[in-house]
Amino acid sequence: SAQIADLQQKLLDADNGDRAKQRWDSIATILEAKCALKYLLGELVSSKVQESKLQSSLAQSQASCSDVQKMLMEERNHTAELETAFQNQILVQEQQHQEKVNRSSRKSW
Repeated sequence: SAQIADLQQKLLDADNGDRAKQRWDSIATILEAKCALKYLLGELVSSKVQESKLQSSLAQSQASCSDVQKMLMEERNHTAELETAFQNQILVQEQQHQEKVNRSSRKSW
């Protein structure tokens, strides 16, 4: 039944395509040509409006992406700075601890 439904849909699609082609092929008068041209120009305008909206949306998305990338880079830099400061602090504490251990071992001699 799925194959039958698929074949029926293909037949409907092919029939609709043939009808559209027949409509364009059967234009016989100037009035029909004007109507067809008016329809096509309307579709062109609609497509141009849609393209413009999509271009605007793309530009906004690109700007937003750029902002997010900039913030990410700033956060990475900040994290690296904090990590460096933390490592330095650990080093200082290790040195202080070692000095205390050395002083304690000298006193016990």
